[in-house]
Amino acid sequence: MRKLLLYLIIVTTGVVFIARLFYLQIYNTSFIALSEDNAIKVIYDYPQRGAIYDRNGKLLVTNQPSYDVMVIPRELKPFDTLEFCSILNITKEKLKKSLKKARVYSPRVPSIVIPQLTKDEYAYLQEKMRKFEGFYIQKRSLRDYQTTYGANVLGYIGEVNESQIGKDPYYLSGDLIGIDGVEKKYEKTLRGIKGVKRIQKDRFNRDIGAYKNGRFDTLPVNGKDITITLDTKLQEYGQKLMENKRGGIVALEPSTGEILALVTAPSYKPELLVGRKRSANFTKLVYDTIAIPLFDRGLKAEYPPGSPFKTINALIGLQEGVIDTEESVSCRMGYYYGRRGQKLGCHSHRSPLSMIPGIANSCNAYFATVYRRIIEKYDTPQEGIEAWRKHVESFGLGHYLGNDLSAGRPGKVPTAKYYDKIYQYPKYKWYATATLSNAIGQGEVLSTPIQLANMTAAIANRGHYYTPHIIKAIDGKPVEFENYTKPKSTTINKEHFEPVIEGMHEVYTKGTASFLQVEGIDICGKTGTAENFTKIDGVKTQLTDHSVFIAFAPKENPKIALAVFIEHGYWGARYAGRIASLMIEKHLRDSISRTDIEDWILTHSLEEEYAKPYSGEPFKINQ
Repeated sequence: MRKLLLYLIIVTTGVVFIARLFYLQIYNTSFIALSEDNAIKVIYDYPQRGAIYDRNGKLLVTNQPSYDVMVIPRELKPFDTLEFCSILNITKEKLKKSLKKARVYSPRVPSIVIPQLTKDEYAYLQEKMRKFEGFYIQKRSLRDYQTTYGANVLGYIGEVNESQIGKDPYYLSGDLIGIDGVEKKYEKTLRGIKGVKRIQKDRFNRDIGAYKNGRFDTLPVNGKDITITLDTKLQEYGQKLMENKRGGIVALEPSTGEILALVTAPSYKPELLVGRKRSANFTKLVYDTIAIPLFDRGLKAEYPPGSPFKTINALIGLQEGVIDTEESVSCRMGYYYGRRGQKLGCHSHRSPLSMIPGIANSCNAYFATVYRRIIEKYDTPQEGIEAWRKHVESFGLGHYLGNDLSAGRPGKVPTAKYYDKIYQYPKYKWYATATLSNAIGQGEVLSTPIQLANMTAAIANRGHYYTPHIIKAIDGKPVEFENYTKPKSTTINKEHFEPVIEGMHEVYTKGTASFLQVEGIDICGKTGTAENFTKIDGVKTQLTDHSVFIAFAPKENPKIALAVFIEHGYWGARYAGRIASLMIEKHLRDSISRTDIEDWILTHSLEEEYAKPYSGEPFKINQ
């Protein structure tokens, strides 16, 4: 038995050694790869990045030639650093830093020393490259913007970082990648595939021709062109209307969910983030903490929705059966509740009002009554809030919409658990009246402009919406992703939408936006004035209200649904309402008949309002 065990150990040891030798000498190619790495120089041929077009075929983004100075550290020979730095207009310290970074990355793999030379710089350096062994010039392309608007949608490209290189082996140090907007979301579609050339080197490190006659070389594959849903004319017009104002405009096509305009203000020109000046310009934009031009308010700013939210409470009230369209509610300049005679104020209008005039005149008392009935229909306020919340969220509020844009915020729809925590339940009980501000969009509810626009599209469609999206076609072929083509239904029955839509129509014909009518276009809308608070020295202080407006048109077979939010814009119809009417007419007619409204918006600024102390604080809290 012992002899057998000895033989078994000897045989096993022999098998292990043989297997290891087989792996090292035959199966494992790492030493071959290392040998090839020493004898072969790899040069990458970068493809043209795909172009970007708007929905009407207008070219928005194309390419321009650019030249990078590359280095292979192990091939460097002594050179005149002062002359080299003088040619490239850089400091000696910057050159040393770049070379050190290249050595750390890899002594054998090319790294960028100076990116994005101009044509003139390239021509001058090319004549002198023979003096600088180990350096070479690599051609690639940069973005060339054919528009000065829509930077927040288009995004930009920049150099990859170490984390991105680690996640995707396609990228090498110095490569460019989409960082924001469409450039980021559709990076793999736009970037194409790099070509590769392998050059054989002799023992003196001299190039002696293509490795194995170019058998393993590949040609670059250009990126695919994409068409986005944006209407450039509408986008540019919206940006023009938002000059000297802060806020966002989001316009959608209700029948498809396609984004027609996505305006954020203040913004920046996309050309600022191209070329060698990109870094300096980006730093300036980042450190502008007052205007915050890199922050997309249309997608990320979370605001109280204000009175437009009343339309949702009206629909929930009808669905829950706690109100009908005929019942009238009295308003004595507000809604009174509680033992202490608390009051939710309201503006002056005729009383009593039923649902349609209640929407048209934006009566707080009416909607406080409806909201309270919704919550109190159930045995506990917790059950009531949860039932209400599920209806609200079915309109796309309170969560990410799942769109194909690279940024966003979920907004907020409060839950029963949230209120239990706030009021320390069960130690203290809370009731519907504790959450009454939700009735008028002033409570704990927060929404982004794109969520409000989507909510409006759901109303325009009488109970369903399509996920908002920016992609329309790739290489001329329409894209049909199920997430964007399959309608999402709300929890409200279709028949309940007509009275609410009629109320929104009367906002324009008889109500709070009657002076904004556009002859020949049936517009349905809702004004909103969102209260604006901040804390100053620990005291809750009210600042100038925000101006909010939602609208869609035409009333039947709507072509556009939008939300406009103007920070510190006083009240709904003053700024947001005017802008909404102009945007609708521009889209439907490509011209403006109410030039008096247009002139008013173009000549009125809110810069003095924004210059007031603390004016930016409430916005910063919700960034």
